[in-house]
Amino acid sequence: MNTQDEAGLTSSESPQFRPRIAISSGDFNGVGPEVVIKCLSDTRLMRFLEPVIVGPVDALNYHAEHLGFDEVRFRSVESVDSAEADVIPVLDISNGQRCDVQFGVTDPVAGNIAMRAVDRAVELCLSGEVDAMVTAPISKEAISLAGFDSPGHTEFVARKCATESFSMMMVADRMRIGLVTGHTSIWNVPKLITEEVILEKLRIISSCLIRDFGVSRPRIAVLALNPHAGESGMMGKEEAEIIIPALDKARERGDLVFGPFPADGFFGTSGFRNFDAVLAMYHDQGLIPFKTLAFDSGVNYTAGLPIVRTSPDHGTAFDIAGHGVARPTSMRSAIFLAVDIARRRKSALEA
Repeated sequence: MNTQDEAGLTSSESPQFRPRIAISSGDFNGVGPEVVIKCLSDTRLMRFLEPVIVGPVDALNYHAEHLGFDEVRFRSVESVDSAEADVIPVLDISNGQRCDVQFGVTDPVAGNIAMRAVDRAVELCLSGEVDAMVTAPISKEAISLAGFDSPGHTEFVARKCATESFSMMMVADRMRIGLVTGHTSIWNVPKLITEEVILEKLRIISSCLIRDFGVSRPRIAVLALNPHAGESGMMGKEEAEIIIPALDKARERGDLVFGPFPADGFFGTSGFRNFDAVLAMYHDQGLIPFKTLAFDSGVNYTAGLPIVRTSPDHGTAFDIAGHGVARPTSMRSAIFLAVDIARRRKSALEA
């Protein structure tokens, strides 16, 4: 059972274990550093975790000073074990590179630094030096200009972990939405949906629900691709030819799967409340209703990885960067989801 105090701070049943969480600082021209600072300025957070920031310490201190958070002090450390009391340790990955903060500007230098921070955080997780990682928002354009070919965090982290089978999953309390296809154009979606891919995504999500969320027998709803679930082939044949056969095979192996449901009516009637997770066919089919219902509290979780990785469900918000108005709620939720899953995995290892 989780508990929650008046500030929205949550904890699981094992408060004595404070997992060490690596938090990448994100694009320093966006709101990533701001939401990290706002979360860590609440010292009660330290009751639940040991944070280690991965990013450029000078840019972080610039954000703190600019936003008036004089009580937040970042200090560069050589390793995760060399932190001092009353300061927030930062593994500075800038290597002396100048990090000039320019709020709202798409900059390849910022993109490069952001992805180097993610790369280092993954290494810390894989080595066991930290228990989980949380990634602040990056600019996909900036990382592309910096020479990175991954379309986002999810694919980059999965590749770094040598994991080919994974799924982006959006989480807000009991609402969990996984995706068959992720960061790809809508033109490509029908070509990427196959029986094999649907079955694999269902396997990943089901295993994740059991391992990381404590759901013993997951019930998963699957959305249709076409309007009205294809209307018996009048509006598309993918349901009859691909999705329904995949669900039949999933049931044969023992999965509790239901659908395919027309996406509009499913969310319009709050059908997601009857299931442990939902599998959407493409990015916006799942993320538009999710962000409509849970934009301030939603978390992006990567299912299927050997490590724990979460992220707030918003982007760099360049339009409000530096204004001090970014809400830290989603980042706080991402941190606590990472804490809860890290604790659950530790308890499973000790059982």
